[in-house]
Amino acid sequence: MPPSCKGIRRRWILGEATQALLAVTIIVSEVAPQCEAAEWSLAPSVGVKGVYNSNLLLTPLRHEHTYGYWVTPATEFAGKTERLEVSSRIAADFVGYLGGEDRRFTNAFAPVSVRYRTERDLLGFTGGFTRDNTLLGELQATGVVLSFAQRNQWTAHPTWTRSLTEKLSVQSSAQLSDTTYESDRLVDYRLVGGSGGFQYQFTERSQAQVSGSYVDFHTIDSPSPVRANFPGINMSLTHAFDESLTGTIYGGPRFLFSSTQTASGSIVARDTVWLAGARMTKNWERATVQVSASRDLVPSGLGLLIETNRGEVAGTYSVSEALTCSLDVVGVLTSGQTRLSTGGVFPDNRYVSVAPKLSWKFLEWWEAEVTYMYRWRGIDAAADSAQSHATTFMVTYHPPKLSFSR
Repeated sequence: MPPSCKGIRRRWILGEATQALLAVTIIVSEVAPQCEAAEWSLAPSVGVKGVYNSNLLLTPLRHEHTYGYWVTPATEFAGKTERLEVSSRIAADFVGYLGGEDRRFTNAFAPVSVRYRTERDLLGFTGGFTRDNTLLGELQATGVVLSFAQRNQWTAHPTWTRSLTEKLSVQSSAQLSDTTYESDRLVDYRLVGGSGGFQYQFTERSQAQVSGSYVDFHTIDSPSPVRANFPGINMSLTHAFDESLTGTIYGGPRFLFSSTQTASGSIVARDTVWLAGARMTKNWERATVQVSASRDLVPSGLGLLIETNRGEVAGTYSVSEALTCSLDVVGVLTSGQTRLSTGGVFPDNRYVSVAPKLSWKFLEWWEAEVTYMYRWRGIDAAADSAQSHATTFMVTYHPPKLSFSR
């Protein structure tokens, strides 16, 4: 896309994002009263954070330390009736970096979650708008370091579950994701898909699911367009070993077809990719630990689908009512499943992050957080790896929650 056209699109996206934030605020604030919500609440907050990072871009090249600040106003909304549940958290990050990276940018988050239940049906919706930086959510999810750029993403995920018998139900869902980047070096893309299947409740503690799915991925206004689709089959089993220990295992094949248009012609590929995952959660009176591992196909701003092999261990422990500590360890091995939009081959990437955090509620409406994060990445095509050390200190003010009931 020409720079001028992409600039126009960026301004259009920002305008749409502003309208979306207002729309979510109005819809969420109006739905609960009109649906005779038994309870609804509004919880505003504002946080100020100081940041230090020894290698913000995770580059093996020579670099300087970076310092920054974040100001984060937010509002959480929740409404509930006997049938309807609505929740949202509208927030913004006003960010400034100094030192190695002199940047100013604004993030915005406007998610919404809706659940409506009847005697036999459960309708759900999750989605909204997210504007963040590629070095935040996308890096942590995929393990791939993209350029320092803002990402604008719209998502919609409606679901429907209908009970056929006491133990058997039918499920269906759809997904839509539209992602654009404020960088001419990254490629915008769109993801559309759906799934349907059955769920069977063997016992109060065990249930199984079988479903079929179809996903279509294509780049937008790319000099080398990429299109991929992958129908597949997925089976999962969830079992509660006791009241505090729950495990889930799932997996199935995806039949991948992809095509990349280059100056010399079209590159077509077919492959069968096996995706799988497992998750175990253990709860104690004061602590929670979750261990998970998964293999998935996800889109990237590089203009291709990538395969992520991801493992994560996350735990929290409440030392007291006011003091909580947590630890999150993530490891990701990433490889390409479609060719780069430039026609090249995507090298394998390895990424590790370790993030302990300490939260202290030192006054009734005040909370402080101290976080340290170590990150490491390596690329098969590069001789050197890169690492970074980051520390943040954040103070958040939570005014009294506004609660209403009817």
